[in-house]
Amino acid sequence: MAPASKADRKAALDVAAWMFNVSTSVGIIMVNKGLMARYGFTFATTLTGLHFGMTTLMTIILRFMGYIQPSHLPFSELAKFVICANFSIVGMNVSLMWNSVGFYQIAKLSMIPVSCFFEVLFDKIRYSRDTKLSIIVVLAGVAICTVTDVSVNTKGFVAAAIAVWSTSMQQYKKEWIFMIIP
Repeated sequence: MAPASKADRKAALDVAAWMFNVSTSVGIIMVNKGLMARYGFTFATTLTGLHFGMTTLMTIILRFMGYIQPSHLPFSELAKFVICANFSIVGMNVSLMWNSVGFYQIAKLSMIPVSCFFEVLFDKIRYSRDTKLSIIVVLAGVAICTVTDVSVNTKGFVAAAIAVWSTSMQQYKKEWIFMIIP
């Protein structure tokens, strides 16, 4: 057996990183929903604080190990990003608390068309007909699932809408920030 090339090793590491990302994301969602639904834990902002605390701790550790380099952003851009991030995470946790996991996942799918809307609105991007049709399919699926999911309620829907719009704006700001960091 021939030794793996550098490109093969990088591809394997990328696949492993994506698998880790997906499995930890799903795991966090399932643990959070279990805490909220099974044990009546109603402190979604406490979960948000725990998430931020762990993110900060891991950032410090990874920075100390040399995997993360410091960067500097203008304060106004950092503030906009932080506000969107906070609304995003609190909105997602509250949405998960008040909705079923299925509706929560469907709401997350809604971020795709909202993100595209921001790109059209702010960057004047034009999408192909195939992309537009794909977005229509996603929106139709979201509509069907929203109507058929019996555990959707008004406050859960509002929390999901806030989460979707703020998360989409956070993603849009993140892409913009990456363009301005030298």
